[in-house]
Amino acid sequence: MLDILLHNARIVFPGDGVVPGAVGVKDGRIAALLAPGETEAAAEVIDCAEQFLMPGLIDPHTHFGFGSNDTDFRTESRSAALGGVTMAFTFHRSPDLRESTGPWRDRGNAQSCIDFAFHYGLTSQLHVETLKECAESFGVNSFKFYLMYKGEAGAAKGFTEIDDALLFSTMQQVARIKGGVLGAHCENVEVIRALRPPVKAAGRDDLKAWDDQSPDYLEAENVFRVGYFADKAECRANIVHLSSREGLEVTDYLRSKPRSAPLHVETCTHYLFMTTDWPSPVGKVNPPVRGQRDVDALWQAVADGRIETVGSDHVPRKRATKGPDIWTATAGFPGIATVLPILITEGYHRRRVPIERIAAVTSANVARQYNVPNKGRIAPGMDADLVLVDPDCERVVDPATLESFSDYSPYEGRTLKGWPTGTWVRGRRIVADGTVLADVADTPGGRFVPRWGDLSTRPAN
Repeated sequence: MLDILLHNARIVFPGDGVVPGAVGVKDGRIAALLAPGETEAAAEVIDCAEQFLMPGLIDPHTHFGFGSNDTDFRTESRSAALGGVTMAFTFHRSPDLRESTGPWRDRGNAQSCIDFAFHYGLTSQLHVETLKECAESFGVNSFKFYLMYKGEAGAAKGFTEIDDALLFSTMQQVARIKGGVLGAHCENVEVIRALRPPVKAAGRDDLKAWDDQSPDYLEAENVFRVGYFADKAECRANIVHLSSREGLEVTDYLRSKPRSAPLHVETCTHYLFMTTDWPSPVGKVNPPVRGQRDVDALWQAVADGRIETVGSDHVPRKRATKGPDIWTATAGFPGIATVLPILITEGYHRRRVPIERIAAVTSANVARQYNVPNKGRIAPGMDADLVLVDPDCERVVDPATLESFSDYSPYEGRTLKGWPTGTWVRGRRIVADGTVLADVADTPGGRFVPRWGDLSTRPAN
């Protein structure tokens, strides 16, 4: 007997299509796929009312701990679950990753209601020297390098070792780790020093000013540097949170040449939805949001497969940190709960991007790129990480309902069409009708997911 039968669903197979039918769940795994009219005995039968049944989202880009270090795993995982996210990658950075990873993982295991994994943030020679040891000890084989923390900008954050030599030596080490991938924040902060003073002196306080002091070509230049060096180091690289058409054109060029290792591209929800017309300083983020031509170009790349993954870059700080002006406001904002509603509103409804493509960039491709076992697809034997979505459900974004430590949303007051109505993590329902279920508070149930091996032979989505 099945534990759960979700019937009368439109099952979304990432990259392949949508098929009516039912999904059976047993012992936390998908046990059966049934055609319309087929049935099996189950302890619980759920009528999906012809809504989309998708693989749970895997957010590849979050910053838990940037709000409340003590409680972010609890609050942000609940916010994630409301948005249909069943697993999140969060960046972990510390002076010595050997000492900090275990306690941070244990805190997540105790607090998170969704599964989670880490990307290591690499900022020093010690990190490079201990990379293999940490990867083997904790099952972390994805990493991030911060080109925007070079020189004076890095010193202000306490990072004094970031330069091109550290970048290249990091790539050499990552290339030696099976399944390893290096993400890079691409933004030439050294040239920003020449562009910012006149913009700031003009007294400007709009998002276009933030874009003008760090324009698209500074991202594009760094994209080329990362892609070129990664090829020479035979390192699999990922351009994270790509924001601009110009940066995309550089990735197209790099990919047009023979490469020693793949070059991946990720963007984030805000670059697909926000422009410099958004209110300032709430919309301040690094890299900056751009113009409508950039939004349109990035959506085209999502649709045609050049952009493989989409994340939130979720930063759960308070509204009080977003001011008083754009020059002193913190960068970044919360967004994990609204990834899917934005992609359905702007992609599926407005631009006719197929829902199976949205499922690919938010689940299957993330699992494949980051070597996540048993997640990202709806198939027998996979974890029963599922989200039921009503594509016609309209809601106004209200941060008070999103469960985050953060007390605002850059999208608040906006009406989005397409919201989750149910979320399951390994067969356990944790969200129903826009509410985290009561038992989740006492038994969150999420767990850390170590990743090993080269899963590149899995079929593309």
